[in-house]
Amino acid sequence: MRLSADPADAGKRLDSFLHERLAEFSRARLQSWIKGDRVQVEGKFVRASYVLHGGENISVQPEDLSALRAEPEELPLHVLYEDSDVIVVDKSAGMVVHAGAGHSRGTLVNALLHHFSSLSSINGDLRPGIVHRLDRQTSGVLVVARTDQAHQSLAKQFHDRVVEKSYLALVHGRMKQPEGRVTSPIARDPVRRTRMTARLGSGRSAMTTYQVLEEIGTFSYLQVRIGTGRTHQIRVHLASLHHPIVGDRLYGAPSAISGLPSLERFFLHAHRLRFRSPSKGEWIAVESPLPPDLENFLRHLRTGMARI
Repeated sequence: MRLSADPADAGKRLDSFLHERLAEFSRARLQSWIKGDRVQVEGKFVRASYVLHGGENISVQPEDLSALRAEPEELPLHVLYEDSDVIVVDKSAGMVVHAGAGHSRGTLVNALLHHFSSLSSINGDLRPGIVHRLDRQTSGVLVVARTDQAHQSLAKQFHDRVVEKSYLALVHGRMKQPEGRVTSPIARDPVRRTRMTARLGSGRSAMTTYQVLEEIGTFSYLQVRIGTGRTHQIRVHLASLHHPIVGDRLYGAPSAISGLPSLERFFLHAHRLRFRSPSKGEWIAVESPLPPDLENFLRHLRTGMARI
């Protein structure tokens, strides 16, 4: 297949462009073709993240593959709550929610399919049951739909901002106010495509509120709530206030802090989720305690401040 990028396609990632032009194929399949040297831009093999300038000639050599679908995999799964509609799990840091480029095994979906016989089918065979996501290095509460009806109900609750999502975060610096709100729209960073940004003044609407729970030396321990679910939202909004999350090097945090143990992730935990039962309508609230690695980091930080 031969495609030509228009001037209007300038700035788009190659995989996004292909997904627009070849909508009959999943993004995961297109990315696998790029990775497998089946896509060339002006006769050269490039990465999925390649940014188009507009006007390029692109050739795609499709590969006959069996349908992409997630497979059950025996992985540990911490279930916090379940009923006939939903499963609420405590996702561990480092676990990807569903398969994507570079992650076909070891995902939360693989674990769910091993432990449960059926999940909602609305999001297809690669993302069964998945209504919302958490970043790979974010731990905590995540709700999964068991039926299509439950999925539709939960999706509407997220869209209508009925679901209450509360996070715990440790950030650099002391906040100017004990509580606040950030409403800057979020867009893809035009220079560093792995990042999002709130500096452009354009993008998708987003709303984040925070409350200071504790000030520990030059750090602030926050409770954060979000009214929207944009990519990297909490990380981007806090960084835009010049208070990056501890350990979040992508958004400006240092890789290590003198006198404190190394943190192999950033300090962000989905602590509480509250939603209405899809079938009964009653409120369901589920909490996940701060995991041991973050609790240990906080303890060292508090102990260090107490000695000063």
